[in-house]
Amino acid sequence: KQWYQRRVRGNIEWEPLGDQKDWLPGGVRFTEENILVNLLRPGQELDIVLHAVKGIGSDHAKFSPVATASYRLMPEIQLLQPVTGELAEKLKTCFSPGVIEIEEGQAVVKCSRKDTCSREVLRHSDLADKVKLLKIRDHFIFSIESTGALDPLDLMREAIKILKTKCHIYRKELDVLTT
Repeated sequence: KQWYQRRVRGNIEWEPLGDQKDWLPGGVRFTEENILVNLLRPGQELDIVLHAVKGIGSDHAKFSPVATASYRLMPEIQLLQPVTGELAEKLKTCFSPGVIEIEEGQAVVKCSRKDTCSREVLRHSDLADKVKLLKIRDHFIFSIESTGALDPLDLMREAIKILKTKCHIYRKELDVLTT
């Protein structure tokens, strides 16, 4: 049987250099408490110096805190005719759960945002003329997955700040060209 000593992030200490303590009052910390650094056999030890580098995604993908980011247009579902009875049940099964509900025997659109835009309803000839599938051209639904370093909402806010800055730069460039 072999015995290993686990070295986790709790064994690593931050030593501020220069004025780092002033502009990093909370210090540098890990995002997770129990990160395995190395396994050591009895009598072994590590003597290492670690360097942290802050980078941005345009330098290299490893610096990007975003795992997956996407957007889609807000779907809009219009029922052109009242749909009741068995047809209403059939209509409900053509959409994602929560999109179409049946109230008082009649199908109603409850939450078109939940629609995945599968267009399944158009495959059924008895339903195709009763429904109109649209997308709202100025309503975007963003989906951002984070790697954990930053909250997805913070990532969105930072992205908007960068976009605003770029817009101001381009606006100034256009002003120079037109004058």
